[in-house]
Amino acid sequence: MDTFDVVVLGAGPTGENLAERARAAGLSVAVVERELVGGECSYWACMPSKALLRPAAALADARRLAGTREAVTGSLDAGAVLKRRDDFASHWHDDGQVSWLDSVDVDLVRGHGRLAGERRVVVETEDGTERVLTARHAVAVCTGTSAVLPALPGIEKVGVWTSREATSADSVPERLAVVGGGVVAVEMATAWAALGSRVTLLVRGAALLPRTEPFAGEQVAEGLKAAGVDVRFGVSVSGVSRRPGGEVVLDLGGGDGEGDDDGEGKLTADQVLFATGRKPATADLGLETVGLEPGDWIRVDETGLAVDVPGAWLYAAGDVNHRALLTHQGKYQGRIFGAAIADRAAGRELDTGEWGRSAATADLLAVPQVVFTDPEVASVGRTLAEAEEQGLRVRAVDYEIGKVAGASLYADGYRGRARAVVDLDRAVLVGVTFVGPGVAELLHSATVAVVGEVPIARLWHAVPAYPTISEVWLRLLETYRG
Repeated sequence: MDTFDVVVLGAGPTGENLAERARAAGLSVAVVERELVGGECSYWACMPSKALLRPAAALADARRLAGTREAVTGSLDAGAVLKRRDDFASHWHDDGQVSWLDSVDVDLVRGHGRLAGERRVVVETEDGTERVLTARHAVAVCTGTSAVLPALPGIEKVGVWTSREATSADSVPERLAVVGGGVVAVEMATAWAALGSRVTLLVRGAALLPRTEPFAGEQVAEGLKAAGVDVRFGVSVSGVSRRPGGEVVLDLGGGDGEGDDDGEGKLTADQVLFATGRKPATADLGLETVGLEPGDWIRVDETGLAVDVPGAWLYAAGDVNHRALLTHQGKYQGRIFGAAIADRAAGRELDTGEWGRSAATADLLAVPQVVFTDPEVASVGRTLAEAEEQGLRVRAVDYEIGKVAGASLYADGYRGRARAVVDLDRAVLVGVTFVGPGVAELLHSATVAVVGEVPIARLWHAVPAYPTISEVWLRLLETYRG
């Protein structure tokens, strides 16, 4: 039996940050990982997906300017893009991440870990033996999520793509069907269309990116169509199969796109990506041994403690707690919850003030996110609809980014839009959305304004540099003042 102060289940970015914070506070830490150290983000999500998307964005930017447009004489080199993607995914080897764990003096236990009662984890190691880990102070579940596939007859036999296959595939399918209308769907449609695939995007609802401001999904749909993607709304997939020759056949219902391939409600493709949601990776973690439901989200408070578990020992950070399913928010929670574990272990009073180091406050109402499509979507905080649903008295202030001098220099005929959602009672921003080429780098300024609750009157004196796209801040404030 091995005893540590803290045992962490899952060595993705969230688990790594939580482990490092706890270790920096002087606690002994073991991290259990059954796959690759570095987790989903490093090998199948953030890094490889953005490595696929960046060349497409660079090429699109070049084509937006007179002079560079004429210099572009071909399409992307798919082989070179995939090779660069492989480099960013470390060729699916985790030596570098393991070395980092070693450098911060965190023990790595490879294998599948399961809870076995209070403060106890049983690990089935790679050689088939069991290792029992006991935590003096805390066990932290940081196992993230996995892709959800729809309950279609025979889908498990077809060999469809989820987000993992979409970001790690070693060749470009001639025809790719993408099912979904969220972030993974639109980003992968963007990437594979740029690499030469003929992409059909099948959306069950009436809009893309339904959790963003409506104009964001509208402009992304226009961008996809301009890139040659066949975007079909109101389409349901009722069946999927694969023909002997390798083609995938999708049975469809509804829709307003180009029409079915054969006029009989079917679409054929060489591969299909189902980007239809995520589920918590908790089905086989032994949650039932501590009174929690296997396969469910683990609800926590602002300090990371699992709800309905007696005693201050079980934590859950990152996607698994369903507060904010984004890598940077998981890392944020890891840092905060690691500090809370250290404070409790030392018998210190938790620093849980509004901006305290032991309580997560920015992972519910001030979450930043970038969708790396063309155009990009960058947002933080509430949309107008969300603010109104929460009973806030708000006003939306919009401005066309293309009217800003810096935007016109960035791209000929720049098209984009900015929206600030203002809480009229407090005169602060509660949400900001930018849509357009290159807007991702505007987002942190918006995040600071929302998280810091900077009064509009003070933002007026934050002068943007000229001529940059950030001058849109000045135009938004001028529009608000009238």
